[in-house]
Amino acid sequence: MMQLALEAARRAAERGEVPVGAVVVRGREILAVASNERETTGDPTAHAELLAIRRAAEKLGGWRLAGCTLYSTLEPCPMCAGAAHAARISRLVYGAPDPKAGFAGTLHNLPGDSRLNHTFPVTPGVLQKEAADLLQSFFRTRRKTHRNR
Repeated sequence: MMQLALEAARRAAERGEVPVGAVVVRGREILAVASNERETTGDPTAHAELLAIRRAAEKLGGWRLAGCTLYSTLEPCPMCAGAAHAARISRLVYGAPDPKAGFAGTLHNLPGDSRLNHTFPVTPGVLQKEAADLLQSFFRTRRKTHRNR
């Protein structure tokens, strides 16, 4: 599933979006695949994880995604970790940690915060090198482009 998320992230990069991809599955059923769309839509909430959660809920006909796993190429930010919590995701798997905004273990551990009414396990570091390389390459290219203007 992380390979599928990485493919979505690569497509995002081709569109000039930060290359983050996400997949929501229930068992072996793929419910949704999404990538960042902030630049395309002008919507600050159009993160890959949030879009995948929305689309999975729409497909299931309800907001509760119990029994579902969210795969993301990048550790979710506070908004996306909160959306996973609100959707009652049962498990989160992510690739690269996010030292600047990661809320699934790096800056805070929202999924494991026992003060909340729902917690869920997190598996970090799945295909971490591939996810991190994709992000680093994207930002390296972007910096070169902006310097040459």
